[in-house]
Amino acid sequence: MNSPWNAYWRLMRFDKPIGILLLLWPTWWALLIAGGGQPTLKNALVFTAGVVLMRAAGCVMNDVADRDFDPHVERTRSRPLAAGELQTRQAVGLFLVLMILAFLLVLLTNALTVKLALVGAVLASTYPFFKRFTHIPQVVLGIAFGWGIPMAFAAETGAVPSIAWWLLGINTTWSIIYDTLYAMVDREDDLAVGVKSTAILFGRHDLLVIGLLMGLMVALLLTVGLRLGLTWPWYLGVAAAAGLFAGQLFKARKRDRAACFKAFLNNNWVGFVLFLGLLAHYRLVGALTQA
Repeated sequence: MNSPWNAYWRLMRFDKPIGILLLLWPTWWALLIAGGGQPTLKNALVFTAGVVLMRAAGCVMNDVADRDFDPHVERTRSRPLAAGELQTRQAVGLFLVLMILAFLLVLLTNALTVKLALVGAVLASTYPFFKRFTHIPQVVLGIAFGWGIPMAFAAETGAVPSIAWWLLGINTTWSIIYDTLYAMVDREDDLAVGVKSTAILFGRHDLLVIGLLMGLMVALLLTVGLRLGLTWPWYLGVAAAAGLFAGQLFKARKRDRAACFKAFLNNNWVGFVLFLGLLAHYRLVGALTQA
């Protein structure tokens, strides 16, 4: 039997940092753009810590919502609640502690960011339950996972411009892509227990729809670059992301569980190359300005 501390650690998914990274990349994109390449150190630290806390809180609430389903799913039956290592009241208590800590962090920003954080708290608390009655819970997941984007603009600029909503739309599209690949791992188990997902909704057209969404995301990324007047490093990053997407489709072509999971994990590199493209753009612009 694992120790209680180990069980809490795994309940927050700190043993699987991929989820933290998938939330951090779009938050860091937003901070870079909102700060013109130089966001304040305070906001960078607040939002990085906030992402870690909110992702942990979301994982805890997800396991609370799925506690009756997880024991019947191969990938999730060893989770602390499903395995009986922790009780529901302990998980709910941990969720509340994480939410309070995240709220204390956001108090270091401004009034608009605090108001947006309240919406984020509702999203984090409710999105795990959407899979009960809709086949597109990934849409809600994408909004919840990307809510740090408008918050980052609010913290840096005191406003939420239209480009923030473009980025949120991009992140939601991306979330549907990678979470559908993730859901393809559990499709047979989810069908057996009655959990809904885009992998089930798309059925045999899953890879076709994922490919179309990848094309849409690339088009949106190019549009954002044009709207912001970004330079060639950004477009190089977008091209690299498109190449990674093609590789994911190739990996998942036979719909093997392990291959679909590897394709899901590969999305960390998508977020990274886009961040690198943005960072290089602002460094290039800064160098040209000083020349």
